[in-house]
Amino acid sequence: MNPTQLPSIVLSFPLIFVFLYGCSVSKEMSTDSIPAVKSFDLQRYLGTWYEVARLPHSFENGLDKVTATYTLRDDGKIDVLNKGFNTAKGEWKEAKGKARIKDPVTGTLLEVSFFWIFYADYKVIDLDTVNYSYAMVTSSSKEYLWILNRTPHLDDAIYDTLIHKAAEWGFNISAIYKVPQ
Repeated sequence: MNPTQLPSIVLSFPLIFVFLYGCSVSKEMSTDSIPAVKSFDLQRYLGTWYEVARLPHSFENGLDKVTATYTLRDDGKIDVLNKGFNTAKGEWKEAKGKARIKDPVTGTLLEVSFFWIFYADYKVIDLDTVNYSYAMVTSSSKEYLWILNRTPHLDDAIYDTLIHKAAEWGFNISAIYKVPQ
């Protein structure tokens, strides 16, 4: 998920833009006031997540059937594999990156990098802490939001609850793109 966005397909040039833009996020667009979830178990978060919905970005244009897979490395960092199907070209696209824990106290604030040494925030702001079946992830800006699920389809009631929370936090929910799986 943002968690990223982040649980999404990221190419190197857009990530540089995201990184540089993230350094100058306005107070209104900042996610600093949105708390990360308190209880987080990285081991349970690992594995494959399906992107249910997202705020649109150029690095994911035309991509459906998007997944993000997180795998723990021996050095404690996390391998990230984002995949999506480009419907116009009829081919799969993927981006490989790495993530690391930014906040060791809660573990819910990560940083992800798909390009060299540039990292962007990956903030888990909602999570099914019982079954780890769904998550909502953002970055340092409210322009980034992903809703993730362990299966391709999320229950409508849960989806509606997450969208309601996102609206309360100031995300532009009218721009949300529901990702065909």
